[in-house]
Amino acid sequence: MKRDYYEVLGVDRTATPDELKKAYRREAHKHHPDKNPDDPDAVERFKKASEAYAVLSDSEKRATYDRFGHEGFMGATGTDPFAGFDPFSSFADLFGEFFGSDLFGRGRRGRSGGRRGADLRYELEVDFDVAALGGEEPITIPKHKACATCGGLGGERDLCQQCAGHGQIHLQQGFFRISRTCDACGGTGQSLRRRCNECRGAGRVETVQKLNVRIPAGVDSGIRLRIVGEGEAGYDGGPTGDLYVVLHIKPHPLFERQGADLICEVPLSIAQAALGCEVEVPTLEGKQTVPIAPGTQSGEGMVLRGHGLPRLGGGPRGDQHVRFFVEVPTRLTDEQRRLLQEFARVSGNDVTPRRRGFLDKLRELFD
Repeated sequence: MKRDYYEVLGVDRTATPDELKKAYRREAHKHHPDKNPDDPDAVERFKKASEAYAVLSDSEKRATYDRFGHEGFMGATGTDPFAGFDPFSSFADLFGEFFGSDLFGRGRRGRSGGRRGADLRYELEVDFDVAALGGEEPITIPKHKACATCGGLGGERDLCQQCAGHGQIHLQQGFFRISRTCDACGGTGQSLRRRCNECRGAGRVETVQKLNVRIPAGVDSGIRLRIVGEGEAGYDGGPTGDLYVVLHIKPHPLFERQGADLICEVPLSIAQAALGCEVEVPTLEGKQTVPIAPGTQSGEGMVLRGHGLPRLGGGPRGDQHVRFFVEVPTRLTDEQRRLLQEFARVSGNDVTPRRRGFLDKLRELFD
């Protein structure tokens, strides 16, 4: 089980961005592999601190984590989105603010020198039942993919003579090894000798990608699902970006959602409410027959335990709250009118306890 991100950085859940940054700097220095060459666990601790900071330093990611925990970042394919996480990129980004350059030869460019492709965002409308019980939704995305002919390199290449193919020029400054992008090759580490005819040297071609997105049971509108490696292709052989699928849940004609609970209103006729009966109530799994006690009033109801929504972070399912309301007919046949008039005559001045209480209060107010 993953440790809580706030616990990893040693901060409270109310920590400010500055406090998070200071805590991450402290943990990164403490556990950096270069400072702990004899500690085999230092790399993992350094990675956990970088992963925690990558989430908590982003306001949207932090809000998702605060609400759903680690489950909120499980990919749409059910995989851990941080499985290929590079902790040095966050470390380099943070300290680059102070030194104006990348550290440790890492940064926005991959180790091959190529630049990472852009992330994509897809707005997906999902039926209520799919969001409640889980399922798959097909999507189609226009994007760029790496050219198959040249492998995304744009053509035949030679090593850059100035940086010897590293894409970086390194300078040592005390504890830090400071790097800057090679001016000659722009950080690719290579120079283009012959352009690819398929992509005309771009290294990428336009395509339309079809995917099946796994929808976890219990999701709500605004949840972002991350599909690793399904964004735009990288440049010069760099890594592919990610795809973020933003969910919008369609309203249900019968159910109203309140967290993990469902609210459902069921109409009753005057006769059903007065005499009692059995009625069919809709649930996510189908219809269920429930008893109606004689004398049921509008607004009364019952709770169907465990018939609500699954909880995204785990735990018991929510409940379904059934509310009854008595419908008064607006159009009466002659026979119906006669019977109601007879009922009124027979009832005389008899009143129910609720109506009796109302009449007593009315007399107290105006007498």
